[in-house]
Amino acid sequence: MNTALVTGGSGYFGELLSKQLLEQGTAVRVFDLNPPSMSHPDLEFIKGTILDRNAVQQAMTGMSKVFHNVAQVPLAKDIDLFWSVNRDGTRIIVDAAIAAGVKKFVYTSSSAVFGAPRSNPVTEETEPRPAEDYGRAKLAGEVICKEAVWRHGLDVAIVRPRTILGHGRLGVVQILFDWIERGLDIPVLAGGNNKYQFVHSDDLASACIAASNVKGFAIYNIGAAEFGTMRELLQVVIDHAGTGSRIKSIPMGPTERVANVASALGLSPLGPYHSLMYGRPMYFDISKAEQELGYAPRYSNSQMIIESYDWYQSNKASLSKAVASHHSSPVKQQILALLPRVLRMMPG
Repeated sequence: MNTALVTGGSGYFGELLSKQLLEQGTAVRVFDLNPPSMSHPDLEFIKGTILDRNAVQQAMTGMSKVFHNVAQVPLAKDIDLFWSVNRDGTRIIVDAAIAAGVKKFVYTSSSAVFGAPRSNPVTEETEPRPAEDYGRAKLAGEVICKEAVWRHGLDVAIVRPRTILGHGRLGVVQILFDWIERGLDIPVLAGGNNKYQFVHSDDLASACIAASNVKGFAIYNIGAAEFGTMRELLQVVIDHAGTGSRIKSIPMGPTERVANVASALGLSPLGPYHSLMYGRPMYFDISKAEQELGYAPRYSNSQMIIESYDWYQSNKASLSKAVASHHSSPVKQQILALLPRVLRMMPG
């Protein structure tokens, strides 16, 4: 039986990836600080941090593939952890994979490595220009993987996802869903006409698994095939909810400056990457993944946002119990809770 190590396998995306691997007949070993919520005869759990070389070596033993998903995400807003986990932890995992003779290493990177791109669509040939520490640290992880290819012959695939949605996805998305459910107005920046692409977690998992089956180093940008503007996306879920929420435009420059100050003071759950990208266009050309991986995303932006909202409504009563990861946990709104009051006073 094929064997795969999934780091961060108890997190939002890692658990979905593990489930798909198990469904395809791959034995999975989850390496995480928290146990996965699911059980399976071919699922093994090893507790540990990727900053512990001994624990990583133990987890790596006997593995033929590694899917590296552990990361401190923008919601964490901890610059030191961005670098220690996303860069230094990746180096430890890569070193262990080389020593263990792993056949394929799949690194889940981030579209944050591109910051706010100068032009769209973004391809695999677009030069990364991260604009904040999370993106810089994820790019550092990519560099470590590339060095392992060149110096040690490790077979690596780098997968860069757009913003992830899907059943169970919370984080900052929960704030949006809460406001829409309550019929509150929803802000967009500078009209919300920025074209913005998401990716469904199931589509991303399929792409990671497909990349693990291709020999040779490669980078793949992964996102939805059908998507539109931020305003269009929000209107879709507002219409679906039918609660009377309205979209109101607020100026980008002042809003971004206020958001960054609030974030730095610990008054907002948002990080610099959120304020950077909410009002700016960002979308991938996914043709390379389509051609080389047979990647065929099943979900459009509209389909995944509706599915995410419906899941939220069905499961909100138990959300306080979700603690495994930032992406699958509720978020305290802090100063953002005041924004709907401001929007209510604006003409609409």
